[in-house]
Amino acid sequence: MALSSLSILVLIATIFLPSIAVAKEIVVGDDHGWTLGFDYSSWAADKTFRVGDVLVFKYAVGEHNVFKVNGTAFQSCTVPPPSEALTTGSDRIVLAIPGRKWYICGVGGHCNAGQKLVITVQPQALPPTLPPVPAPSPSEDGLGFGGWVSKKILTIFH
Repeated sequence: MALSSLSILVLIATIFLPSIAVAKEIVVGDDHGWTLGFDYSSWAADKTFRVGDVLVFKYAVGEHNVFKVNGTAFQSCTVPPPSEALTTGSDRIVLAIPGRKWYICGVGGHCNAGQKLVITVQPQALPPTLPPVPAPSPSEDGLGFGGWVSKKILTIFH
């Protein structure tokens, strides 16, 4: 049995659309944004971050910035060179690979004052699997393969 173009399109959409829909945009700090005086550890504690999600750091341009750092720089609040700073006020970071991710603000003593975020990125969620479609049994019509051939021959010569 050949699949129609529509059937193939539906099959492809069923496989790929759920994984696309899983990715989400996450505003760091929700309505508070990226700022001083906010507990980012508590904020992140009940969230699940997955590959494909996008972190959005919102802040007033010039008041803050964002640096992606390693765990050591995160702990010590070591600020990388200014050329590595994100500074748009609406910085978007796509979470491309699973694992721990660390972000700090490099303005003044902001990192030491708690403006830093650590998250763990989980692998992308697998799309839901469809139950297998059973193959038709050769004797589905009660006649078996020979019965099918017999029916066709009878139809042709009848």
